[in-house]
Amino acid sequence: MHPDQFVLINAKDSQIVEKSIRELEYHTEVLDLMGLDRTAKIQIHVGGIYNDKDASVNRFIESYHYLDKRIKKRLVIENDDHLYSVNDCLRIHEKTAIPILFDSFHHEIFNNGESLSNALEICALTWKKMDGPLMVDYSSQSLGAKKGAHTDHINRNHFLSFLKKAGRIDFDLMLEIKDKEKSAEDALKIFKLFSGTKI
Repeated sequence: MHPDQFVLINAKDSQIVEKSIRELEYHTEVLDLMGLDRTAKIQIHVGGIYNDKDASVNRFIESYHYLDKRIKKRLVIENDDHLYSVNDCLRIHEKTAIPILFDSFHHEIFNNGESLSNALEICALTWKKMDGPLMVDYSSQSLGAKKGAHTDHINRNHFLSFLKKAGRIDFDLMLEIKDKEKSAEDALKIFKLFSGTKI
């Protein structure tokens, strides 16, 4: 599950943090009532920078430590496209052990020079066996749209390039593409051709 962008546990305003925690409690309760184990995750972004990234990272870490254990076992953070790179998320992981969900499109836009394959490996190492396989968000740039706009339909060549760079790392893939099922069907066909599996 992916709560909206207003879930900010590193906000400077304590009321926003409290509301964010209540939202995380709600999402956790839904997954618990469904009887899902801890591999059913809740993904959030780290949040804002508020003119001081180090202080904002420290606020996230402090808030995380106060979360209920039921939330902690489900929560993952994802790298974003302009504030917190995989490397920034890794700093948080080292203090919290929170897994990092890898967003390949965000990494293309904002990174610290790591290759996609290297960034994917870094994120994979943050997941414990009990967390299930690494989760990856995939999309690509929408042609003619502003930078960071997700494509309407899967780009075959771009997706093939992603699969080649991903190598043999095991992960669950989530498509963040506007036409949803149509692209999911095409992605499956592309993957089967790429892997040599009969359709």
